[in-house]
Amino acid sequence: MLDRRTAPRIKDAIEYNLELKPYTKYILDNGIKVYSVNAGAEDVLQLELVFKAGNWYESRNLLAAATNHLLKNGTTHKTAFDINEHFEYYGAYLNRNCYNETATISLHSLSKHLPHLLPVMREIICDSVFPQQELDIYRQNSKQRLQVNLKKCDFVSNRLIDEYLFGLDHPYGRYSTAAAYDALTREQLLEFYDTYYVNGHLDIFVAGKLPSNLFELLNENFGKLPLNRNSTSEIKHVIHPATQKKYRVTNDSKGVQGAIRIASHFPNRHHPDFTGAQVLNTLFGGYFGSRLMSNIREDKGYTYGIHSYMQNHISESAWMISTEAGAEVCEATIEEVYREMETLRNEPVAEDELLLVKNYLIGTILGDLDGPFHIIGRWKNIILNNLDDQYFNESVNVIKDINTGKIQELANKYLHPERFYELVVV
Repeated sequence: MLDRRTAPRIKDAIEYNLELKPYTKYILDNGIKVYSVNAGAEDVLQLELVFKAGNWYESRNLLAAATNHLLKNGTTHKTAFDINEHFEYYGAYLNRNCYNETATISLHSLSKHLPHLLPVMREIICDSVFPQQELDIYRQNSKQRLQVNLKKCDFVSNRLIDEYLFGLDHPYGRYSTAAAYDALTREQLLEFYDTYYVNGHLDIFVAGKLPSNLFELLNENFGKLPLNRNSTSEIKHVIHPATQKKYRVTNDSKGVQGAIRIASHFPNRHHPDFTGAQVLNTLFGGYFGSRLMSNIREDKGYTYGIHSYMQNHISESAWMISTEAGAEVCEATIEEVYREMETLRNEPVAEDELLLVKNYLIGTILGDLDGPFHIIGRWKNIILNNLDDQYFNESVNVIKDINTGKIQELANKYLHPERFYELVVV
């Protein structure tokens, strides 16, 4: 009989054996790879079409983003209103996003409506016409939004720090301008669309409670299209970082708050230090109980929040520290950031603090394994970064096994002020 007078043992998150539910892989007639996770109790699914059509492949600034945004704004037989009305009628949500290397079209829908929605998605990726009127509206709205955002110090700082790290001619360092919007033409969009969507490279990720005829539906709608027939040319971009490391920019002469960005180049996920550095980053500034939060928010009161993170790029990465603080305490905030770096280099982390960070990270992963959409998101990240199927298990093991000595070693390798670009925008 259960003795209720004795409390059960509290189990640390790192004691759990985490397993990432495997995906099922299909290949359509034209070579499109489909990665699926059939799970969940509700009759809903998420379908994501991932194209190699990010700004990595564009010949001029904003071309990839504009093309992706205007995909659902009209085909030969449907207006933008018709397309939106169709998906709303079935209670579905169709979205699109453009990133550095990839661009996506995503669908959230009841599983039973998939036969009615896939034909319109197919129409979007093979028969969009990019009406001039829609381009004009997009250009006008984007320029107005840009004009408003340029008054915000955090927006300006995010643009400039990427430029300093990678160079303005690199996809990671490029940013929007009114002149770039004005330079866009419908002919340029159609050419990019034809190359990277109609005849481009597509992978499909789908998860949820999947219909039994999913493969047949996908093959019928996408398996005969001229996708994946031409190999996407591998484009190389050279990084041209700024030679100067420290910047102070006045964006508003009456500004009372400054946006601080401190950033350094960092290897991508294929580097053996990446997962260990993520543990170090979490301890340093990656969660609410981090060293930076405890010092700069809780103790000094300089900011409402300060965070550090690894940028989510495929080719290269960067280690970024980001915060906003009163203009009069920006320099003091930077000094405290470097002081925390010095402490991590010189003093071993306490075992209980490291255990707390490990449990936090494993708990976060546990949350990410809750539901099919999160699971396929994990797999998508692994697959698009060209990592092997054991990457998840290996990363979990690194988090569980890392010790205070390794944390100090990584801090001495990467957390040196001279490695970092430093920017304050007021």
